[in-house]
Amino acid sequence: MYGMNQKGNHIPKAMEGMISNVAGYRFVDLPDRDALREPFRAVCKKLGLKGTILLSFEGINFFLAGPQDSIDQYLEFLEQDSRLSQISLKYSYTEYQPFNRMNVRLKKEIISLGLDHIKPAERTGEEITPTEFKQWLDEGREVAIIDTRNDYEIRLGTFHNALDLNIKSFRAFPKAIESLPETMKETPVVMFCTGGIRCEKASVVMMDAGFSNVKQLKGGILGYFEEVGGEYWDGDCFVFDHRVALSAELEQADVAQCFACRQPVSIEEQQSPDYVIEVSCPHCIHLR
Repeated sequence: MYGMNQKGNHIPKAMEGMISNVAGYRFVDLPDRDALREPFRAVCKKLGLKGTILLSFEGINFFLAGPQDSIDQYLEFLEQDSRLSQISLKYSYTEYQPFNRMNVRLKKEIISLGLDHIKPAERTGEEITPTEFKQWLDEGREVAIIDTRNDYEIRLGTFHNALDLNIKSFRAFPKAIESLPETMKETPVVMFCTGGIRCEKASVVMMDAGFSNVKQLKGGILGYFEEVGGEYWDGDCFVFDHRVALSAELEQADVAQCFACRQPVSIEEQQSPDYVIEVSCPHCIHLR
């Protein structure tokens, strides 16, 4: 059974009355970044949305939550600017508002790497759809799968046989790939992250480093879950809001976040005597 939103898109009946969570980004030149801030603030305030919008000279990145009707009106606002039209979106739904406030921030980069010459608006690695990526895995093709996320995210879950670069922030990615074998530069590489933004930017770094066949997973992990499910995935996917992590069914997982160090704490780790709510967890107990 389905309902309809204002744009005529089908919404599962089970989602009606729930909070819609939407995320999207685009690398695109925005020389008028500063002038865009107030219009975005005004429309989000009017619609009662909460979350974060990052505006940069290199593009836009947003993750917002609110009633579906408000989300639809925000997307109609985006469509008024041809540079922001038809952005690929990822949806999930919650019974509560996962954000405390609405922020519209001006940033140098929408995802921080610290390399001014990396310009994804000009070129990136080719996209591979979740369906095609799963087909590659089904066929057992030779492929190097690289997780571009931080170590604490990977601890909750990742794809089978994915390479963990053991980085604590995305800025460490360029240095980390220096340790990859030269032979990998001719191997097909599929890169992934939560929603696609990091692997898109990282693909440029890989190409500059001489990797000749670089692909980025379209829509990231969440896009994979939505399109093909959780096959070839182990665990949950960390997200940057109060939900902490999502399962392959795009439902909130039983993962907590340590009040002291902000690390995700799995259901197993929550059984540890080191996990004391608002005090410590197994990842920071040694710092006390």
